[in-house]
Amino acid sequence: MSTTDRDEMSGAETTGHEWDGIKELNLPAPRWWLIVFLLTVIWGVGYMVVYPAWPTLSGEGNRGGTPGTAGWSSYSELSDSQQEIMTRRAAYLADFREASYDDILADPGLFEFARAGGGAAFKDNCATCHGTGGAGAPGYPNLNDDAWIWGGTHADIEASIAYGIRSAHGETRVSQMPAFGDLLSAEEISAVTGHVLSLGGGDSSTPLGAQIFSEQCALCHGEAGHGNRDLGAPNLADAIWLYGGTAGEISTQIRSPRHGQMPAWSGRLDADTIRQLTIFVHSLGGGEGAEDSGGSAR
Repeated sequence: MSTTDRDEMSGAETTGHEWDGIKELNLPAPRWWLIVFLLTVIWGVGYMVVYPAWPTLSGEGNRGGTPGTAGWSSYSELSDSQQEIMTRRAAYLADFREASYDDILADPGLFEFARAGGGAAFKDNCATCHGTGGAGAPGYPNLNDDAWIWGGTHADIEASIAYGIRSAHGETRVSQMPAFGDLLSAEEISAVTGHVLSLGGGDSSTPLGAQIFSEQCALCHGEAGHGNRDLGAPNLADAIWLYGGTAGEISTQIRSPRHGQMPAWSGRLDADTIRQLTIFVHSLGGGEGAEDSGGSAR
């Protein structure tokens, strides 16, 4: 006849297991724990009935599982949210298509809609060259300043985006500077470089440099070097340089000029996206109103 082993300290029955003098007590689970456990079981069963829970072999139901009596799922909630967004977007887009740039600027909601769409398109298509904030890099124009080669109005910016610069599009904007290394001597290039530097306030001009600039460069850049947007000739007097503003960098550009290329986005992007990009680029800080079509050039 076996006897029940009991713990000397508590008097409770043990399981008979002992480790290093420590006995395992054979006590029932606390009642509160049992109640909580039963409630979780009931909750779990109820959840499986009301909400999607079990995959089905047939693959029927919501995403191949039991749909639940409530008819809810995270997929349907996401779909409803997306549909709401698309409905709102369609309403804004309809107004956007009918609005002029002036109308868009006068409507805060429409402006933010256009700017948000343009910002997303900019990151996907333009940031690789111009940077995520549009600050540019050597050879890639800064879109934040107020210097524009082809103009900074909405119409000017849209044309640059749609048709590109030196692209394959039939209406692309084209400008080309001759390689003066084939036309001028090293001494003459050095002299005209000094004159170009003087246009921004330096004192390195010489009579020879001024004469060469007047004869060879002023036709496009103007006698004061302020550029010509109709020709895509940059302003040389604003201390903003696409390929660098040191004497060596300017001499290199005079001797053997580099000509960047921007693709035509017409055909790659729809007209709505191009207009949204126009709004976004214009809003970066350097955009001009229609009344400000003159000024410095990028």
